[in-house]
Amino acid sequence: MNIQSGLGAGFNAESYDALVVGCGYAGSVCARRLAEACGMKVAILERRDHIAGNAYDYEDEAGILIHKYGPHIYHTTNERVNQFLSRFTEWTDYQHKVLANIHGTLMPVPFNHTSLKLAFGEEKGERLYQKLVATFGENKKVPIMELREKNDPELVEVADYVFENVFLHYTMKQWGQTPDQIDPSITGRVPVFVGDDDRYFPGAPFQGMPGEGYTKLFEHMLDHDLINVFVDVDARDILKVTSGAVLVNGKPYSGEVIYTGPLDELFGLDLGALPYRTLDMVFETLDVDKFQPVGTVNYTTSEDFTRITEFKNMTGQVVPGKTTIMKEYSKAYTPGSGETPYYAILEDENTELYKKYRERVSGALNFHCVGRLAEYRYYDMDGVVASALDLSDELIAQRN
Repeated sequence: MNIQSGLGAGFNAESYDALVVGCGYAGSVCARRLAEACGMKVAILERRDHIAGNAYDYEDEAGILIHKYGPHIYHTTNERVNQFLSRFTEWTDYQHKVLANIHGTLMPVPFNHTSLKLAFGEEKGERLYQKLVATFGENKKVPIMELREKNDPELVEVADYVFENVFLHYTMKQWGQTPDQIDPSITGRVPVFVGDDDRYFPGAPFQGMPGEGYTKLFEHMLDHDLINVFVDVDARDILKVTSGAVLVNGKPYSGEVIYTGPLDELFGLDLGALPYRTLDMVFETLDVDKFQPVGTVNYTTSEDFTRITEFKNMTGQVVPGKTTIMKEYSKAYTPGSGETPYYAILEDENTELYKKYRERVSGALNFHCVGRLAEYRYYDMDGVVASALDLSDELIAQRN
């Protein structure tokens, strides 16, 4: 794998068949497939000083493998995505579990059989659970809206408890909203799981953690003679999109451009900034073997932060007497601040603004948007990979 910092004076865009902006999942998957399937020479331009995008991980000073941009939990139902990524890593058998700290008691999320007994007491919780089983059947996710529609006071009580203690305050912190701003159609989809399975992704047949970490996965994916990676490069310094043409260093570029960054920033926010939520992540290394029982604990009724992640609980790494945790504080994203835009705010006016930016690049047939930022949508990791596989399918078909 060829990685260098900066472009250097000798960089010639026309010596590459494709330029990829961004070295996260979307860009790296496309780069690998174009190099491998079409023999295309690819240059990846990455603004940060490392590969792997938000999935980047590394060992901290305590020797603990941490995820710099927040916890990344691999899970998918997509067999093709799993087959592709599995070429570049072995997976552990990690099954993600989340607990909610509700007034000091840790309860499984999604709310399940165990959660009911912890919330309502052993006897009443069991009675409520049996009523849920009789009404909906076992091993099913039931939205709280359906509980309310039954007009049963006890089922409504369960729905109200879950809404208030699992969803409402957590969502207010995560999205910076007041209760009246939270979309009722979203709150109604909050699920209760009628069963004992306490995994967060019970329906995903493929889940785990990369055995050597995410950065190693990317190193293997990018290890191809036709791929060059340039870090510490802001593509906006050399890349311009005009009506129907892509310019690199002021000259028309004839190769393919795969863009994974924010579209509004490509145009200097001249129509306005697309809003996001970002996160302040506070890491702390503690002199204990273990801080909490699972990888993630959500603080749904207390604290300013939304959750605490303990990385050793996810990776299975053994480091006696030390553990590193991370607290997440959600806030509005400020463009140009160096913050990372994590979550697109998918309201109608923002979607319309995105469409206006997207229209600006639609005339450039060799300019392709892919990924969470360039498509202005929320993706899990497997969704990004699937989108990149689809785009690369199209480009490969054009070449072959």
